[in-house]
Amino acid sequence: MTELRQQLLDLLVQYAYQEGDFLLSSGQRSTYYINGKQVTLRAEGALMVGRLLWESLPPGTQGVAGLTLGADPIVTAVSVVSALENQPIPALIVRKEAKGHGTRAYIEGPSLDAGASVVVLEDVVTTGKSAMLAVERLRDAGYRVNQVMALVDREQGGREFYQSQGLTFEALFRIEDLQRRTQELRG
Repeated sequence: MTELRQQLLDLLVQYAYQEGDFLLSSGQRSTYYINGKQVTLRAEGALMVGRLLWESLPPGTQGVAGLTLGADPIVTAVSVVSALENQPIPALIVRKEAKGHGTRAYIEGPSLDAGASVVVLEDVVTTGKSAMLAVERLRDAGYRVNQVMALVDREQGGREFYQSQGLTFEALFRIEDLQRRTQELRG
């Protein structure tokens, strides 16, 4: 998995990490931006993400979920890898707003048993508020959510926020991993 992790880091640096002046969804300004979809929507990137996160899921995980749109390819990738490993785990997509027609649902995907253990997945965590909305919607639906996992932790309070909410948080990479690798490649 170490080689796979390095390959994913290189993809993130090559396609997702940008430097400049950016306004984040949290409202904060930043000198860098990470567009995870530039990696998670590539076939090889999705497979790497799916494998690495699937390997990291806690035992007993019955579903993976995330807030649309950034988490959509991630939860799908993990679900597909789980099926390839003959341990299928369904993917759930959590809407920011309830659907305006049909069932008016916040959550799309297979219905799981009440109390099912669901892990929330995210591409990039800054303050932690985006994934927390998914946690709240899933808990309101009767699921047990104790963990958030991300591709990249910007290390701007998300980890501490999740801990204050009684959640475990894991990220495949910290922002310093991307920045260090960027410098190495610039040589």
